[in-house]
Amino acid sequence: MEYAENILGTIGNTPLVKINKLTEGIDALVLAKYETFNPGNSVKDRMAVKMIEDAEAAGLLKPGGTIIEGTSGNTGMGLALAAIVKGYRMVCVMADKQSKEKIDILRAVGSEVVVCPTNVAPDDPQSYYSTSKRLSEETPNSWYVNQYDNLSNTKAHYESTGPEIWKQTDGKVTHFVVGVGTGGTISGVGKYLKEQNPNVKVWGVDTYGSVFKKYHETGEFDEKEIYPYVTEGIGEDILPKNVDFDIIDGFTKVTDKDAAVYTQRLAKEEGFFLGNSAGAAMKGLLQLKEHFKKDDVVVILFHDHGSRYVGKMFNDEWMREKGYIE
Repeated sequence: MEYAENILGTIGNTPLVKINKLTEGIDALVLAKYETFNPGNSVKDRMAVKMIEDAEAAGLLKPGGTIIEGTSGNTGMGLALAAIVKGYRMVCVMADKQSKEKIDILRAVGSEVVVCPTNVAPDDPQSYYSTSKRLSEETPNSWYVNQYDNLSNTKAHYESTGPEIWKQTDGKVTHFVVGVGTGGTISGVGKYLKEQNPNVKVWGVDTYGSVFKKYHETGEFDEKEIYPYVTEGIGEDILPKNVDFDIIDGFTKVTDKDAAVYTQRLAKEEGFFLGNSAGAAMKGLLQLKEHFKKDDVVVILFHDHGSRYVGKMFNDEWMREKGYIE
C-alpha cells in the first residue's frame, strides 16, 4: 500500500512542466517547476516544515507552543499545516494588501490572523514585521519564525528543491529564474545548482518598489527605490539574510501591470492557474530571453496557486480599476 503518514509527507517532488505558447520565439527549452502541487499549494511548504523541525531540534519550539509569523500568506499556510499535524497554535500576521482569499484560507485551517497596514516603514510599530516580534515577546511559550532571516529557509531549498531540479533535468539545467522575496528559494536552489555546475546562471525577478536590483548592482540600499506596489510575494523594503547576492547573477524588474496581465495569460494560454508572482516571473523570463541559447534548459519556479487571487488578478473588474486591462 502506498500512503503518506500525514499531509507533510506529500511535500516536494513537484513536476517540471514545459511552457509552450508563452515562450514562442525562445529557442531554449523552458520548464516550470510547478510548486502548487505541494499540499499547501505553494513552494513555502518546504521551508515551513524545515524551519519548524530545526526549531524543535534547537529547543526553540516546545510542545504545545505557539508559532508566530509575519507572512504574505503562503508561508503561513505551510506553517499552519505543520502546526495542525504537530499540535501547535498558529498566529499569522499579514499586511492589508494581501488578498482576502489568503486571509480566509489561513482562518479555514485554524490559524489566528492579525492584519496590519502595508504603507508603513518596516520599523514602524504597526508594521507586520514589528507586530510579529511584539506578539512573540508577549506570548508565553511562543516561537517567532522570521522567515526572512531564518537560514533554515535557504537550507530547505538547498536540500530539496535544488536536487529535484538537477535530477529532473538530468543535470542539463543552464538557467534558473525565480521571483525573490525572502530569498530562500533563489539562494538555496542557486547554491546547489552552482555546486553541481558553476556555469548555471541564476536570475532573480524583482518588482518596482523593491530594493533588490539596485542593491545587487551598486551595493547601495536606496530608500528612494521603496514605494508601495501591488505584486504579492516578491520584492522587499529590507535586505533579508536569506538573500545571498553572491549566488545571484542578476535581477530584472517587472511592473505590477505586467505581473497581473501575465498571471492571466498563464491561465488562459497554458492552463497554468497560478499566483501573481508567477506572472511576474514569466514576464521577467521573457525580458531575459537574449541570454538563452538554442540548447539551453531554463527552469522557472512558480510559487503558488491562482485560488488565492480570484478577487484580484483573476477579476476583470479589479484589473480594470487598476488600469491593467481595457
